[in-house]
Amino acid sequence: MGVRTPKLILGRWGMALLLVAALAVGLWYGATRWRPSASDYPVQGVEASEAEGVIDWAKVRAGGAQFAYLAATHGADGRDTFFAEHWVASQVAGLKRGAVHRFTLCQLARDQATNFIAVVPREVDELSPAIDFDLDESCKARPSRAIMLSEVATFIKMVEAHSEKPVILRVSRAFDTEYRLSRAVDRPLWLTSAYLTPSYGERAWVMWRANPRRSVVGMKLATSWSVVRP
Repeated sequence: MGVRTPKLILGRWGMALLLVAALAVGLWYGATRWRPSASDYPVQGVEASEAEGVIDWAKVRAGGAQFAYLAATHGADGRDTFFAEHWVASQVAGLKRGAVHRFTLCQLARDQATNFIAVVPREVDELSPAIDFDLDESCKARPSRAIMLSEVATFIKMVEAHSEKPVILRVSRAFDTEYRLSRAVDRPLWLTSAYLTPSYGERAWVMWRANPRRSVVGMKLATSWSVVRP
């Protein structure tokens, strides 16, 4: 039987650590490039905001994106500084595009809708406006479900009158657990679940945010990647 010297033991531990590190890097690399099969989900696309800055939309389109949902507004006064640029450039590159409003429970819906309407133009070829619902740690307000639903109804009425299109509701699991929004509001659902199809929501989803951190050629930062149910 051989003698296990400290040097031999350390060498084996070092090799094991290298293998673990290599596996972790491989998993990370695969995760940042993964997207659902195009044969299962032919229509796929990205999200973009001011965080990405200038985007090479032609490369994004060549990489398999057919649409882009662009951050437009947040609450009653938040506005994405790159929205106008992304709105025009993505269309020039041949992508369908839609605007996203991040809803907050800490401000009145009518003021939030006014903000969105002021920023997002009404165009025939735009996608349905998306409203993003999540429990934001920067907003501690938790109104009753009845009040929340009343506020959401106000926002939807104003935005749909402006866009002349039905909104789509992007609802996180946490928000839907708290308020059961997917049960109460009859609008298309855009659910979020990293790498696995969503297992929440009271109705079938029409869009799925499948990878929240996908590396996309043409964009400087990893971004969310979503698919449309066939």
